[in-house]
Amino acid sequence: MTMANPTLSIRVADECFEDYILNCEFTFMVTGYAQVQIGTPVAQWRIDPVEPYLKNYGIDSEEFCHYRDAADGTVLVAWLDENPVGHIVISKHWNGFAHIDELAVDMTARRNGVARKLLDVAQFWSQKHHLPGIMLETQNNNLAACRLYESYGFVVGGVDHLRYRAIDPSTREAAIFWYLVY
Repeated sequence: MTMANPTLSIRVADECFEDYILNCEFTFMVTGYAQVQIGTPVAQWRIDPVEPYLKNYGIDSEEFCHYRDAADGTVLVAWLDENPVGHIVISKHWNGFAHIDELAVDMTARRNGVARKLLDVAQFWSQKHHLPGIMLETQNNNLAACRLYESYGFVVGGVDHLRYRAIDPSTREAAIFWYLVY
């Protein structure tokens, strides 16, 4: 979907959110697992390569519907011209930070600044709600997301190597907790 000078806009999710989710491709290619080192740039993390495979988290639109009209959260959709191509789910976390529960961009719309624009709107939302910053979680196999968050100014606040073990006891996937503190 790379287009010459598309118009990028962000809108509150509406009743078409489920159709958008069903018609987008949110998979990403896993090429390795990073050995996260807090305080060290992503480019310097050791990567344990794996046979490349597509990862799909299976986004469920109903899971986030209650955020749409909540005072302490929202679901926003990014549009390139008249095509919905990404979304962000943000809420006020129990610890007082804004929490990005989900950020996803359709595979065909990546590299158009969509994720960065969604982060801009998340930052605006959190500042409007007088929160001290934003937190989110990604995994050590989503290296493109790690590079994005680092380039935006997020820092790693912690790593959880056991978070996904109940799903797969032999997984090498670890949760990385990122923070953007104002």
